[in-house]
Amino acid sequence: MKKQFLSLILLAVCGFSMVYVQSCKKEEYTISTTADVNIVGYLDKQPDSFSLFRQILDRTGTAAFLNAYGSYTCFAPTNSGVRQYLKDIGAASVEAVNVDTLKDLVRFHLLEDTISTGTFTDGKMPVPTMLGQYLITGVASKNDVSSYWINRQAFVLQSNVRVGNGIVHVIDNVLRAAKNSIAAQIEGKPEFGIFVQALKETGYYDLLNTVQTGTNRDWITVLAETNQSLADSGILSYAELKARYSQTGNPADKKDSLNMYVQYHILPGLKYLADVILNSSHLTLLPQEVVSAKLEDNMVLINDDIFNGIYEKGSELLRASSDNSAANGVWHTVRGHFVAKYRAPQAVFWDVSSFDEIRKLPQFYKKANTTFVKANDLDKPIKDIDWGYNSAGTTMTYSFSASSSITNRAVNNDVNILPLGPPLRALWWEYKTPVVVKGRYKVWVCYRTQRQSSSSTCVNNVRINGELMQRQLIFTEFIPSGTDAEREAIGWKRYTSTVDNNYASRLLGVVNIATTGRQVFRFEAVSGTQNTNNLDMIQFIPIDDNQILPRFAPDGTMVWQ
Repeated sequence: MKKQFLSLILLAVCGFSMVYVQSCKKEEYTISTTADVNIVGYLDKQPDSFSLFRQILDRTGTAAFLNAYGSYTCFAPTNSGVRQYLKDIGAASVEAVNVDTLKDLVRFHLLEDTISTGTFTDGKMPVPTMLGQYLITGVASKNDVSSYWINRQAFVLQSNVRVGNGIVHVIDNVLRAAKNSIAAQIEGKPEFGIFVQALKETGYYDLLNTVQTGTNRDWITVLAETNQSLADSGILSYAELKARYSQTGNPADKKDSLNMYVQYHILPGLKYLADVILNSSHLTLLPQEVVSAKLEDNMVLINDDIFNGIYEKGSELLRASSDNSAANGVWHTVRGHFVAKYRAPQAVFWDVSSFDEIRKLPQFYKKANTTFVKANDLDKPIKDIDWGYNSAGTTMTYSFSASSSITNRAVNNDVNILPLGPPLRALWWEYKTPVVVKGRYKVWVCYRTQRQSSSSTCVNNVRINGELMQRQLIFTEFIPSGTDAEREAIGWKRYTSTVDNNYASRLLGVVNIATTGRQVFRFEAVSGTQNTNNLDMIQFIPIDDNQILPRFAPDGTMVWQ
């Protein structure tokens, strides 16, 4: 979900990628199409390159489904890459390798989606492999030619080979799935010795050493400090770390400050750098405490903030030694020592049209309209967005256009549209918000009004975490005339940088967020009906902050005047 700095993030990421790629002699990749009906057919026509990988497919019984209809991305290692893999594991042939090991190998080379290099970024891929772990991509130099680098393990030799059931990328090596836990990986690096000792003394080493199986795993992210980072803060040993923070003398006590220090370096969920920079704050294991995140000058920074006009220098997550996939999550290397600190409430400018499911559809995201269908009461096509099911209200539309009057002034030129109102349309529409720091906020809903007829309107109650907000919302109400101050006094404001009274922001009231985290935001249709409810943005602004600025340009840029 995009927050107030998302445009800066995307601009910086693009700039970083362009500078990096242009510093090398870039290898040109072209999309090629074969006459083969599927992935297996493509491999079979090139036995000199793929006979060993085909043996693996046959031995594991996976050739059958790759020979059938579907949508896959296959990273196909060449014979030389497979031979190197066999040599590394001490196997004389494919037949000598345990079949379960080979099954995992195949699943790690397959994605159940068609992903071309056009969607590769400096970070994790948009969907996981069939093994459940993510691959990361980047650009690196080999023989003075820059090439796509997969998982820091293999270079792409030929890309975007389109076949009947997907895309093949030819790679020069076999990709290796992570087998060790986060704890084991970090412990294997002496430069993290003090941090590892802290993990053990506080009891969190066991948590980070636990590897779950199945699809519903509890993934973990760790921000690990090196010995040098601690030394730069005057801490040269674990004994000195304990002396500074363990006020109870028992690091295993969850109320001990050393225990809290470790909790604050562990984030629930799987957060690669690409995920870290997408949100301005992230929950930690330390209850109600978050780390802030941003991208600045191509650096991923945490806790680099200004509070009460005072700049607090943050810590950098080092790109070259971060995004380390483990069997139970991912871990990053931190340059700089940091501890938990009190977080004052901070504004959340939330573009509701940026959610995982639409970002995984590059043919639609910021390009074209598409609908998400709710097939029945239990169906949930979007993880963090849901709505009431009935025969006439089963779809939510993602609408994008830089020229359409419905979206031309909207933030990033896109909105979400859902028909609301009893009895034939959805009766409720619910979102899970980004992380909101505990505190008191004024809540604004930003939308593009579009009345279908003079009688077409729907009155909605709004609830946050079940609490009824003070004002109802009608998506067909136009912003009244007046100055900024006059409008704010009656609960209205203009949120777009370009004057257009069709785009309105309505104050719903004040809410007390008791716990830092993601909140539940819900519209409930009370009376009337309306098909074109064009939701653009939801804003949580601390009650003492400026409520009028910033405004937003169509490209998502914040405008402070």
